[in-house]
Amino acid sequence: FPTAIAITEQPVSVSVPVGYSFTLRCRAQGRTSLQYQWFCQHQSDCRLIPGATSQDLPITAEQTQLYTCRVNDLHRNAVFSDWVKVEVHRCVARGLPPRLWQGEPVIVLNPSEQRVQVGQPLQLQCAAMGVPAPSYQWYRNGNLLEQQKRKKLWIPQAKVSDSGSYLCCASNSHGEHWTNAVDVHVGEQSQPTALCCTSTGKIALLVGNNRYQHHPNLMAPVRDVFELSHLLEQLGFQVVSLLD
Repeated sequence: FPTAIAITEQPVSVSVPVGYSFTLRCRAQGRTSLQYQWFCQHQSDCRLIPGATSQDLPITAEQTQLYTCRVNDLHRNAVFSDWVKVEVHRCVARGLPPRLWQGEPVIVLNPSEQRVQVGQPLQLQCAAMGVPAPSYQWYRNGNLLEQQKRKKLWIPQAKVSDSGSYLCCASNSHGEHWTNAVDVHVGEQSQPTALCCTSTGKIALLVGNNRYQHHPNLMAPVRDVFELSHLLEQLGFQVVSLLD
């Protein structure tokens, strides 16, 4: 009879800034000693990771990739872990946030106001960092949209009843974070002049400085930047956040 191998801890997907360091974990049990081998896939190229033969795989995020771990026993039985996604955000400053971040969701892309005609597709998009990767839930006028559980909200043929105020909640085991609320108008003729007049083009640049040459490191510049960023976004600013 083949020797059973059971994976007791699957790796989990993450969504992190470029340059962020973390570890994927895989644990398994078997009737003999076990061997581990990690694989990664970028686009259609799947390859073995040389030297990645431990239960833990340390990663410094550079590009979005998929990962899986193969577990072998001494009788040539093998099982594979779940494929997990390491999503890398390049729109965030490299390595931000470093030590103070505990993996709670951080919104990095807010949806934008939409004005579409009846019968045309409606698309809203958001994105959040998180460890583990956040799950998403969209709302319209405060009501949960049962089928809209992805970063991208998609309605193939918009109806007048789809008009309203939309926002999305990104959540994981560390907490939740909400996007800005945006208005969606279905069935109204677009009015470029009115939109032009209401566009303010407000941009805010936030710099959190943590490393001083002749002063001890500050305690919470990164968290302050996130809190100020969220506040300014609520006031209609487009926010660019940098660290050091």
